[in-house]
Amino acid sequence: MESSTPPGADAVPGAVSRQDWEAIGLSLDRYGNAVLPALLDPAQCQALTALYPREDCYRSRVVMGRHGFGRGEYKYFSYPLPPLVDALRHALYPRLAPIANRWNRLLGINQHYPETLEAFLARCHHAGQRRPTPLILEYREGDYNCLHQDLYGELVFPLQTAILLSEPGKDFSGGEFVMTETSSDEQVAQVLPLRRGDALVFTVNQRPIAGKRGGLRRAAMRHGVSRLLGGQRHTLGVIFHDAR
Repeated sequence: MESSTPPGADAVPGAVSRQDWEAIGLSLDRYGNAVLPALLDPAQCQALTALYPREDCYRSRVVMGRHGFGRGEYKYFSYPLPPLVDALRHALYPRLAPIANRWNRLLGINQHYPETLEAFLARCHHAGQRRPTPLILEYREGDYNCLHQDLYGELVFPLQTAILLSEPGKDFSGGEFVMTETSSDEQVAQVLPLRRGDALVFTVNQRPIAGKRGGLRRAAMRHGVSRLLGGQRHTLGVIFHDAR
């Protein structure tokens, strides 16, 4: 019997479960980010990139230069999400929720995330955050994304995922993913090279880090993309909280 799930989406749960989640958790604790290598295959990346020119699956298009966000553009998907995007959101959330809950306990934040994405989105919608946030970003030569945080409302899931859909060195040059971490003691910048199909899980807002004199303190995280030197770059962003 043939599966009713469109090609590509049915492979996502297995691809997510095969990742080294112990190492991912350790990397998130240490750096605020973690790479999930080859989460998507080239065919899945191409299928998602091919969605970008379409208008029927998006709720809005944002031209970054009009809002001071940098240069380039992105489109937010509308509900229902494409099956591959929906499968990624549902498969990744339950792996990340325990990490998010542990961070909240360490930071003394009275917020517990439920086990399932459906239960969390029900909270978002009850709070008036009903607009879907997964998106595809497109950059061309000279484009970049300013350092920022994807918050969208009062309810914020503290981790999100970006998946590179284009091949560095072939489809584009430059355009590296950049993160900064700012605490009361210092500021640190990270440049995170990815290959096509790699996913990066990273901190949306803040995370716990060890204080120099003991104990824990909060570090604020921001992310962006350096200037594209040539070609064209597409990225899928999987954000778990919805927007107002």
